[in-house]
Amino acid sequence: MIKNYIIDTNVMIHDPYFYNNFEDNNIIIPIICIEELDNLKSREGIKGFHARCSIREINTLMKKGSLKEGVRLSGGGLIRIEMNHMDMAVLPNAMSHSKNDNLILAICLNIMKNTEFPTVLITKDVSMQIKADSLGIATEDYKHDKITETVLYKGYSELSISGEQIGSIYSGGLELPSEIEGDVFPNHFFHMHDLSDSSHEVLAKFDGKKIVPLRYEKDSAWGLKPINKEQRMAFELLMDPSVHFVSMAGGAGSGKTILATSVALQKVIEEGIYRKIIFVRPVVSAGNDIGFLPGDEAEKLTPWMSSFYDAIDNLMDMRYKHRKDGRDLDGTVEEFIDMFRQKGILETKTFNYMRGRTLSKALVIVDEAQQTTPHLAKLMLTRAGHDSKFVFVGDPSDNQIDNVYVDSRSNGLVYAIEKMKMHQITGHLTLKQVER
Repeated sequence: MIKNYIIDTNVMIHDPYFYNNFEDNNIIIPIICIEELDNLKSREGIKGFHARCSIREINTLMKKGSLKEGVRLSGGGLIRIEMNHMDMAVLPNAMSHSKNDNLILAICLNIMKNTEFPTVLITKDVSMQIKADSLGIATEDYKHDKITETVLYKGYSELSISGEQIGSIYSGGLELPSEIEGDVFPNHFFHMHDLSDSSHEVLAKFDGKKIVPLRYEKDSAWGLKPINKEQRMAFELLMDPSVHFVSMAGGAGSGKTILATSVALQKVIEEGIYRKIIFVRPVVSAGNDIGFLPGDEAEKLTPWMSSFYDAIDNLMDMRYKHRKDGRDLDGTVEEFIDMFRQKGILETKTFNYMRGRTLSKALVIVDEAQQTTPHLAKLMLTRAGHDSKFVFVGDPSDNQIDNVYVDSRSNGLVYAIEKMKMHQITGHLTLKQVER
């Protein structure tokens, strides 16, 4: 049965291409939502970027017909902008008539009274869902890019096998044992336990055909060596040039950023495998925004790049402690970063400056990736050029997400993990052990 889906502004901000995902149903955009997009389009950061994208998409639809009468979509549905049904008398007296959310709710109630089709409000706003439910309006979250798995893929599993099987890993590789449950993707890791000797355990990786030993287990990167099994597995993915996309999820202190940064410095500055390091971070503040910042692009971004600065500072401190001459030849972290930035070897960017770029032979680290939407994550990955490597790091738990348009199951990090995990050139690791 055909339904009326009324779209809240936050859905259009979350996914500017939302209109492709409602099959042959009616999509209704209240005119007040266009007003809200207009107010948001000049904002800096993710919110403004997505508002501009949404406006461009709606403008493209307008070229196909009248949005007042409705434009037929390729999937068979009809999209239109609603400019009527704004009688606020249908709302209880306690609800303010000056709030845009309440105006959208009034439109829903009026349309429900004057149509034969079931009407559903699509919104990502929990408060809006509560108010709608109290008014008898059916609501749904926007589910198109919401991860449905109850447990996020962690990239490794425990496996108990015989000592003979463990030995075969080091002599040509081990075929996947029949006792393994569930799907095993390329670059999945195993923590192997010997059934006959509890003290005998090894780490190994599935290369797409067989389980093989780790290649970089004894290596270090810019003086840093991984210190637990999870870090050793993540380090393997970061060091392997054949793995072009790496995602790491984990809480504060698990080593995500410092591991990625150490490998980036090693592969770019020491080995020259990549031409440059590009450190990207979404500009989403935790709490009240401090407003406009003075200076050029690099200076404006400095407060947002503190995790990157801290990682380099800690790595420089470790190198200083191991120098035989006892002198710190690298100077301060600010001087170090500025030197390589001037040489074009190091860039710090936000997503605002990524559209249209092709990043070839670059190692790109996207920090706090849980703050991005799936649309923004896809935009970032489509920047990849020849011989590049992208690393997404973040903590996808709800208490670490400040972007109101995503949650623990709909952010760009978990979306990328689930969509990319089956490919040969990608790998993921969840780090749970805190080493801070």
